[in-house]
Amino acid sequence: QVQLVESGGGLVQAGGSLRLSCAGSGRTLSSYTMGWFRQAPEKEREFVAAIGWGTTYYADSVKGRFTISRDNEKNMAYLQMNSLKPEDTAVYYCAARVGPHVRNNYHYWGQGTQVTVSS
Repeated sequence: QVQLVESGGGLVQAGGSLRLSCAGSGRTLSSYTMGWFRQAPEKEREFVAAIGWGTTYYADSVKGRFTISRDNEKNMAYLQMNSLKPEDTAVYYCAARVGPHVRNNYHYWGQGTQVTVSS
């Protein structure tokens, strides 16, 4: 079983930056694809970014502003978010799946961390 715990959320002004972290435990995650998703109030959860099997993926809405990375030795994944916009406000979730990225098929999820961007 894989456990994921997010951290690093908070309140930031538009144009600012935040770095989210995801700590994994229970399994070595080096062979897993790690993803970030978000859910804004009254909206469906949406894909943000993923990294795995030598490839990174980004939603169009965050390309050029967000960067996903991982440290397999530490069993960690990160999401560096720059040039934040109010529309980035959401609960951000870390997720993991066995094998390559498949947008709507992640097996493990964290509890989420709130990101609020003020205008």
